[in-house]
Amino acid sequence: MRAAGFRKMPIFNILIINIMYLDHEKKKEIFGQYGQSTTDTGSVESQVALFTYRIKHLTEHLKQNHKDHVTARSLTMMVGKRRKLLKYLYNKDINRYRALIKALGLRK
Repeated sequence: MRAAGFRKMPIFNILIINIMYLDHEKKKEIFGQYGQSTTDTGSVESQVALFTYRIKHLTEHLKQNHKDHVTARSLTMMVGKRRKLLKYLYNKDINRYRALIKALGLRK
């Protein structure tokens, strides 16, 4: 028995065309360019490159939707993760760090 005032809402199948900004092919391209191979998803360089691509996309999204606080928080967390990975690479191998920074154009 349903409570008074509540009724079952019909479910509509709404077709929403969602163009993914980061599909499988784009990931393979990023990993191939910055990692050792197209399947090298674990190296620091490929992870930082992927984070950089996602950060650029979210930054453009937030320029259009400045009240999207959930995305802003996600962007902040992603920047922190990238910063930690870059710090790890800086401490481990400074030459790889400098090459990655130059390739991604992160520092000016």
